[in-house]
Amino acid sequence: GAARGKGAGGGSGARRAAEAVANGPDSVEWEGRSLLKALVKKSALCGEQVHVLGCEVSEEEFREGFDSSINNRLVYHDLFRDPLSWSKPGKALPGGPLEALRALDKRTGSGPATIALDSLSWLLHHLPCPILCQTLHALSRQDSCPGDTLPGEQVRVLGLLHEELHGPGPLGALSSLAQTEVTLSGTMGQASAHILYRRPRQRPTLQTQWFSILPDFSLELQVEPLLESQPPSDLHTPSVDPTTHLTFNLHLSKKEREAKDSLTLPFQFSSEKQQALLRPGLGQATSHIFYEPDAYDDLDQEDPDDDLDV
Repeated sequence: GAARGKGAGGGSGARRAAEAVANGPDSVEWEGRSLLKALVKKSALCGEQVHVLGCEVSEEEFREGFDSSINNRLVYHDLFRDPLSWSKPGKALPGGPLEALRALDKRTGSGPATIALDSLSWLLHHLPCPILCQTLHALSRQDSCPGDTLPGEQVRVLGLLHEELHGPGPLGALSSLAQTEVTLSGTMGQASAHILYRRPRQRPTLQTQWFSILPDFSLELQVEPLLESQPPSDLHTPSVDPTTHLTFNLHLSKKEREAKDSLTLPFQFSSEKQQALLRPGLGQATSHIFYEPDAYDDLDQEDPDDDLDV
């Protein structure tokens, strides 16, 4: 799965849905790590296995705010303190962060599972984008046959990605990989999530959901806030006609409208005019055009522009 975000201060979480891959941009003003933790809590309460690959914040900071029942269900894989295993060289993985990412698929086992990546920006700075996309694709088990994995055994991947740290290439690759993309924004102090769903053989659909996150990382949906009310107009202020000082008239009088409707336009042919043109009367001069083809004239109707030498 993939997720995108803006700014170095926060990432975005993908909405929990039936898709295996999710992607969501945030901004510095609207950080997404809180949303990611809210989705992680939701997965844990549903009884799913939850694996967290922590790269940007410490384990203590990520677990902060969760009660003991949620923390006991989280399996935290720490890459923050020692990402390259320099302090414990004997336990270093041969592939470093890539091997740690691939090992998550083996540790999920059977049954539904959720993998939270915090964050994809950190992984993009340590891994090539094609390798990361291929690993995420395999991690979400999108390449498995329809009968290989039961619907309840699907692995869902949530990720954080700071959009401002990357170019359009990695962002486009992760966006095309995601089945759900959530863009965080807001107005008047309320956060909104613009959710783009991409389902196989269906047109993408876009929804906007306003929400707030409680201190215990519970997600509370809200109604769309009302726009700022405009100040009431003064009833005693006379309305100004914008057509007062124009150099032309926008309105027609009754006589002007009748004259306009009775006018015959030049391109409108009456029956009398058509007969006069089709049957010239006696005494009217007739003209004839005599054309003799030149040697270089092209009379091929299949390609009349062949002589243009284009």
